[in-house]
Amino acid sequence: QARGKEEGKMGPRQDQDDDFFSENIKNPVVSFYKDSKMLLRKCAKPDKNEFTKIALATGLGFLIMGFIGFFVKLMFIPVNSLIISA
Repeated sequence: QARGKEEGKMGPRQDQDDDFFSENIKNPVVSFYKDSKMLLRKCAKPDKNEFTKIALATGLGFLIMGFIGFFVKLMFIPVNSLIISA
C-alpha cells in the first residue's frame, strides 16, 4: 500500500509536464542531432579544384560588395555636406 501511495503522488500534472518536455524540447533536439549526424556522414570534402573555385567566388563577392559600399559612402559625403550646410 505504501508503494501505491508514492506512485499516486505523481498526478496528471506531472504527466503533462513530462509530455510537454518530451514533445517540445527533447524530441526536436534528438531529431536535429540525428539529422545533423546523417548530413555530416553524407557530405564529402571538396577537392582542391572545387575549393579554389569556391574561394575565388567568395573573394570576388567580398570585393564587389566592398566597392559598392565604398562608392555609396563616397556619393553620400557631398550629399551630406549639402544637407548640413543648408
